[in-house]
Amino acid sequence: MKFVNPKNDVAFRKIFGNEQKTDILIGFLNAVLNLRGAKTIQSVQILNPYQTPKLENLKTTILDVRATDQRGISYIIEMQIAYVAGVKKRFTYYLAKAYANQIERGEDYPKLNEVIFIGILDFVLFKRKRGYLSRHQILDSQTHRREFKDLELNFIELPKFTKQEHEVQSVLEKWVYFIKHAEDLQVVPGHVTESSLQMAYSEADRFGWSEADLEAYEYRGMRIQDERGALEHAREQGREVGRQEGELAKAIETARKMRAKGYSVADIAELTGLAVAEIEEL
Repeated sequence: MKFVNPKNDVAFRKIFGNEQKTDILIGFLNAVLNLRGAKTIQSVQILNPYQTPKLENLKTTILDVRATDQRGISYIIEMQIAYVAGVKKRFTYYLAKAYANQIERGEDYPKLNEVIFIGILDFVLFKRKRGYLSRHQILDSQTHRREFKDLELNFIELPKFTKQEHEVQSVLEKWVYFIKHAEDLQVVPGHVTESSLQMAYSEADRFGWSEADLEAYEYRGMRIQDERGALEHAREQGREVGRQEGELAKAIETARKMRAKGYSVADIAELTGLAVAEIEEL
């Protein structure tokens, strides 16, 4: 078997946004949100079922999965490959917009239902937190009671999940292992006994994909590599600019000290590499 990479957002949405196999999404949501007993999600309606995306739209389109359950609770599940500036604010805006868009102007506020965001991140967002799963709710700062229950954000930081196949135990760990490692596997791991997970591996088997889906998947994979390369190039440029600015500041400080000790402008220029005009302005 050869599995696609679930971190590729086209693959992610094809697997979890399959309206014919909603058990996959239900199993994943119940595992992430730790829902048990009467609180488990029994059914979902996928609001944006997967369709093969047009290649020309893949550069800018955010491929997420949106669904509602039998209680009317809304879910947004998004795969985010790389950190970008303002990403926390974008997550907050995304959640707030989805909440507000449930009703039109003039409609009653009681019609608003809970909205839960789940972000699967291929980077570290919370450097001070050790665990790979974090849950963010609105709590009273003194009592820690959750009086405002309609908004919640959950994040899975894949780099923090370091368990090997033989160490995986919980259902959530099995899902995270699938998302992080499926493309490197040749067979379904022995720890997979849940029907929803078995179904997810089956959907990730690239031999069952259409030519159009595979083309979109491969194209998106190339775009992801390009985006990561561009981000790394920008970071490298930033580091180089910082290094140059540091060297310039050091040269200027040295020039000031040399001028104070009576060195000639020509000597200072020769020893520091600064231009004569720059030294004369000190």
